[in-house]
Amino acid sequence: NSTSTPRELSEAVAMPLPAATLRFPHGRVLLHRTRLAYVHLGNLLTDAKRDRAARVYGYVVVWLPEELLLFFLQEGEVVNATDSTDGRHFRPLSIADALAKVPGAAEFGEICFHECDDEQLATMYWSHVSEPLALPPEVDARDAPALFGFLRATIHDGVLEVRSDDGVNYGMVRDGRVVRAYLADPRDNGTTVDAALSTLVQSLRRDDQASGTRLWPVPPPLPVQAPPALIQAYRELMEAVVRRLVELGVDGAPAVAEQARQLLCDRHPVLERFALSHASPRGPVTETPALSAAMGAWLGDLLWAAAPADGTSPGQLIASLAHERRHVFQTAGLFESLPWKVEW
Repeated sequence: NSTSTPRELSEAVAMPLPAATLRFPHGRVLLHRTRLAYVHLGNLLTDAKRDRAARVYGYVVVWLPEELLLFFLQEGEVVNATDSTDGRHFRPLSIADALAKVPGAAEFGEICFHECDDEQLATMYWSHVSEPLALPPEVDARDAPALFGFLRATIHDGVLEVRSDDGVNYGMVRDGRVVRAYLADPRDNGTTVDAALSTLVQSLRRDDQASGTRLWPVPPPLPVQAPPALIQAYRELMEAVVRRLVELGVDGAPAVAEQARQLLCDRHPVLERFALSHASPRGPVTETPALSAAMGAWLGDLLWAAAPADGTSPGQLIASLAHERRHVFQTAGLFESLPWKVEW
């Protein structure tokens, strides 16, 4: 049987990760928590994208012996990722780097695939990568009457997170009152979301450092990372441009490209992950518009400083090298970010 209880799985693989039993709210369970050895992550994500019925909003959690990975999906497509070593402090991670962390033949580890609302996905992501709001020192974050009284008094709009018994729960607060809740465990029928969260807060033990409450403002929409395939296409395009320039007699093209990249990094931080001399660069955490703007600026500076001696125009050079992927680059907005027109 490929499914087991979280306790059985944790004991079986002896995972030291503090977040080994962390649980998030969910709706439909698409894959119960199971051993990673029984699941091919790449196939799972491919099926989620290909199967119309599986194009859901949800998340995939991968528990590795020393790290927790969380993939966010919209309409079956992985759009972002975070990771953590303790289940409390997360960092954004490029999709490609997150996928690379999952071994192909995993002896240890666990995985689940759960459906949830897009609002919950945004809430989870921003609570991972942004700092919570500071409560006044006179407000006891583990005293439900005091905490909920503070929310009502300040007419707070945002998110209340309550961690209890390894479950992460979210209350959506509007005008100081909880209007919706995403709970790691089902609540009793007839219990209001406000009462359910209040009960969780009141049950928190003061000696349990893993539990507690935190507060955030209203989260923005979930950011959508540039797809790994687009990032790789841009890497290959830049390599092809530099190689073609060398073939056309511009021997210093590699050095010019690297200098241009370094000079643009302050304005386009995504270029820090695009050193052409690095054999296995880490993937950037960026959205498509920012990525395309950076690549357009880099190409513009490079081809202005390293123009071919045979009179080939920048537009002609790009048109010849980007022709096979022109629709991909067009959709990404590359050609609009270039300082000259590309004619096909």
